[in-house]
Amino acid sequence: MVDTQALRRYFLDLQARIVGRFGELEGQVFLTDAWQREPGARLTGDGISRLIEGGQLMERGGCNFSHVQGQQLPPSASAHRPELAGAPFEAMGVSLVFHPRNPFVPTVHMNVRCFVAKPEGREPVVWFGGGMDLTPYYAFEEDAAHFHRTCRDALAPFGDALYPRFKQWCDEYFFLKHRQEPRGIGGVFFDDFHELGFEQSFAMTRAVGDAFLAAYEPILQRRRDMPYGERERDFQAYRRGRYVEFNLVWDRGTLFGLQSGGRTEAILMSMPPMANWRYDWAPEAGTAEAKLYSDFLRPRDWADEAL
Repeated sequence: MVDTQALRRYFLDLQARIVGRFGELEGQVFLTDAWQREPGARLTGDGISRLIEGGQLMERGGCNFSHVQGQQLPPSASAHRPELAGAPFEAMGVSLVFHPRNPFVPTVHMNVRCFVAKPEGREPVVWFGGGMDLTPYYAFEEDAAHFHRTCRDALAPFGDALYPRFKQWCDEYFFLKHRQEPRGIGGVFFDDFHELGFEQSFAMTRAVGDAFLAAYEPILQRRRDMPYGERERDFQAYRRGRYVEFNLVWDRGTLFGLQSGGRTEAILMSMPPMANWRYDWAPEAGTAEAKLYSDFLRPRDWADEAL
């Protein structure tokens, strides 16, 4: 049996814990935008968008909770389940993206969610998805290793095979196919996950969500006060352009939100506040910018590397 109220309670609590901690770190209260869809609309339901813009620590940071119902599962959500295309559905979850001001602090993304499809004449079909990934501008081996080890440890109680499987999935998913380039140094990603049954699949999803602060805050604390200049900010803006490209071209969550008639402001909250593009640019050999490409923007077994 699907306990949607237990799902909702968890996702709301996770959002509150993350926003509360980052509000403390920033010394600024997140803006709160609670919303509700009118009955009879294409998409019904409610949610809470929490946002910081222009902070000293976070140039832009958003953490959304949404719980929506619709009459037709959109193509982005039924891509791997064509037999469910067009079925009524219910979806809820938490999604966040934090874009720090300091270029030495990486951008981070985390999402945990649950879908319930309700095909006519059949039992509901439930699956979970989510994960977290790190997008550095100036990368540090110890940060990448810490992030991946935290992800691995969160998944370990559910089987040793999950972390390497979800890591590879993350490497393959957060990849800009039109540039043949990874978005960042990955993490874990899973979708259409139900193989442990509802209770254990939900427990595994909770473990990923609960690991977010332990995975990211130590990196943030190590790098937040590192001095930087215009060169570093300029490279950060250039690399943020890749983030925009991925979210608008490849990201299934963004496509789902737009295809299902979701709130555009909340969907595009993941975008960086500033980004730029240059024609056919490459970093100078031997620079810290070049090291990002040569040493970090490629799959590595971060959790097992001795540093």
